[in-house]
Amino acid sequence: QVQLVESGGGLVQEGGSLRLSCAASGRTSFHYAMGWFRQAPGKEREFVAAISWSGGSIDYADSVKGRFTISRDNAKKMVYLQMNRLKSEDTAVYYCAANAIVERVARVYDFWGQGTQVTVSS
Repeated sequence: QVQLVESGGGLVQEGGSLRLSCAASGRTSFHYAMGWFRQAPGKEREFVAAISWSGGSIDYADSVKGRFTISRDNAKKMVYLQMNRLKSEDTAVYYCAANAIVERVARVYDFWGQGTQVTVSS
C-alpha cells in the first residue's frame, strides 16, 4: 500500500505559478511511476503529467506542455508539479497517483491522493 498526500494548491491569478507536492508513504518501496491528474467541476478526471520511477520517461498532456514540469525526489518519496503561466482553465482539483508504468489512463493507477484545489482567477 502507498499513501499519497498532495499539497501546494491555492488561489492564484492568471499568469502566476504554483508548485504542487505529493508525499508518498507506506511500507512498500517508492518504485512507482507517478502521475498528476486533475478534475474540474462537471468534467471527467484528465491526465496532466506522469514520470517514471527513474525519471527517464516523462509525458505531458498537450494542454500543459511547456508550462508545467513534473519531477520527483525518490530519496524523499516526493513528486512535484511546477505550474507556470497558469490559465483559468487550469482550475481543478489536482490529484497525484501511483502506477507501475507511465500511463495517461486514470483507471489503471493503483493509488490516489485526496487532491488539492487549484483556482486560477482571471
